[in-house]
Amino acid sequence: MNKTHKMNKVKSILPGILLSASIAAAAYIISLYLPAGILGETLIALLLGMLLNPLLRRHEFLDAGINWTSKIILRAGIIMAGISLSFGQLIQAGKYALILLIFTLTVSFGVGYICMKVFKINWKLAGLLSVSTAICGGTAVATVGPTIRAKSRDIAYAISATFIFDIITVIAFPWIGRLLGLSDTGYGLWIGTSVNDTSSVVAAGYAFSDAAGVLATIVKLTRTLFIVPVVLVFAWIYAKKETPSQKTEKVSIRKIFPWFILGFLAVVSIRSTGLIPDNIVSGISFMSKFFLSMALAAIGMKTSLKEVAGVGIKPMIAGVIIDTSVVIVSLFARAGILRFFA
Repeated sequence: MNKTHKMNKVKSILPGILLSASIAAAAYIISLYLPAGILGETLIALLLGMLLNPLLRRHEFLDAGINWTSKIILRAGIIMAGISLSFGQLIQAGKYALILLIFTLTVSFGVGYICMKVFKINWKLAGLLSVSTAICGGTAVATVGPTIRAKSRDIAYAISATFIFDIITVIAFPWIGRLLGLSDTGYGLWIGTSVNDTSSVVAAGYAFSDAAGVLATIVKLTRTLFIVPVVLVFAWIYAKKETPSQKTEKVSIRKIFPWFILGFLAVVSIRSTGLIPDNIVSGISFMSKFFLSMALAAIGMKTSLKEVAGVGIKPMIAGVIIDTSVVIVSLFARAGILRFFA
């Protein structure tokens, strides 16, 4: 019976996985014929997925595989990205990331509080917009929202605001980075601390260069680790603000902890031994990018532009203000940190 259940599970997710892989393959082929550096295969995969969304919405048999790819394959791609890193590089990038986080966390929640007062947004929505920018986009919103018992509408607002800003950053930031003459290190630090969702960080980072993409991913993973203390803080705030008769939902660290980061560190440790041949490292690195392209294609296919367009204007403005503030502060803080450690 268990074997039959597993077979049915595989059959249900296989069509969506194969479609995502096909789009990723098409994106890779298209990238080969474009001038170097204009669009990476990860970004092309995301855009192709979005273009296909109106055609695929009526085919529900694809949903299970698309959802599985957008979550599991994304994490697998990030874990495999560790094959191109050593612990020395990881510690160096993490050091920069922790310093930058001091600035971005302060700005995100500080500006979020101001927007809450100016636009008269309820504290839950303002908090979701801030945590989305500060930590990890839609994932943070989906984690914090139930903890503070936010309304579905508030969660939708926050995720939509994050999505729209991330789409802009994924397309525009590689061009801005080149216009400003940023190095791979400088661009990777900037993207890793200012772009919200993990998938968007991956797309924007690798659209600039592979080195920038890897560094941006490391910095983003460092931010993601902060979801644990942030959720606990929000649970405490909720308990203080709500009436005593309402019980706070218990927060499970085991459930909210981003376990795939441990897999990423495990791959880095294996690579650091120097025992893996260069040709195998190259092959795993290629598969990492292909998996990331698959995940971004799946995320694009799940994205409805019509639904996003229906989001209210005030929360959207607040979200853009918070995001833009973090982008600007991160850009200048990054320059100062790199100059200090030079």
